[in-house]
Amino acid sequence: MVQRILVIGSSNTDMVVKANKLPAPGETVIGGTFLMNPGGKGANQAVAAARLGADVTFVAKVGNDIFGKQAIQGFRQDKIRTEFVFSDAKNPSGVALIGVDEQGENCIMVAPGANAHLLAYEVVQALESVSEAELLLLQLEIPLQTVTAAVEHGAKRGLKIILNPAPAQPLPNEIYANLFAITPNETETKLLTGITVEAHDLGSLREAAEWFLAKGLKNVIITLGAKGAFLYNEEGGKLIAAPPVTATDTTAAGDVFNGALVVALSETKSLSEAVTFACKAASISVTRMGAQASVPTRKEVDALSLSNVTKP
Repeated sequence: MVQRILVIGSSNTDMVVKANKLPAPGETVIGGTFLMNPGGKGANQAVAAARLGADVTFVAKVGNDIFGKQAIQGFRQDKIRTEFVFSDAKNPSGVALIGVDEQGENCIMVAPGANAHLLAYEVVQALESVSEAELLLLQLEIPLQTVTAAVEHGAKRGLKIILNPAPAQPLPNEIYANLFAITPNETETKLLTGITVEAHDLGSLREAAEWFLAKGLKNVIITLGAKGAFLYNEEGGKLIAAPPVTATDTTAAGDVFNGALVVALSETKSLSEAVTFACKAASISVTRMGAQASVPTRKEVDALSLSNVTKP
């Protein structure tokens, strides 16, 4: 039976400029295409999960402005439950300024706005109200105190909790033992563990994953961009490769990965199968411009062949 998914996180409007290169400090680069798209790590993950077939409730805070109203309208079009998308009368909706180069790499600056005012009691209210939820997905574009409260309350409810620790910041030790899985990328892994990891160096990946397990975590999924992801738990480690694609824009790849991951878990797939499914979804997303605009459909992900991409 498919389980209900609760996503708690940020909602932004992304303003994207594509140029042949990203500017160095003090440099002005003349770009080409400009796009304004709905984004925010929480919203991206909620949209990804919904488009891939899940029953999703999103918990967030937006401003009482045109960006916030457009965001809520978009969530409803994707059949996301929005009763806990709060409107902030004092603060504007979040905005992200994104530069994308011709290789698809990006740099991002975020003005959090209302996201910074999503409060602990509001997410606890949502957790208590959505009693049928089985999985909880979180990121770090909302206050850490709010994330901590959500993890603590979700654990008491027996939810399977997945934390995408992005943007990277130090975490209190008590968070780790309450998580089912953590999904840092290479940069976030280094910030949290102090260990530099590289896709070709399984030793460094295992060392970092063991650091997380020593904190009480059950499962570690280190995402490696075009190289796929490294899955590690007490049963051992596995490098799961992503299908080769030509990247256009990597802006929401990690968000699509996380949204797809919880969808697969909600369908009671094994963790290895879930990571494989997430790699496929993320690979499709990087071939398109935009954040939520790049999220693939379930039909597209299921149709993508992934032969000979899993290595022990």
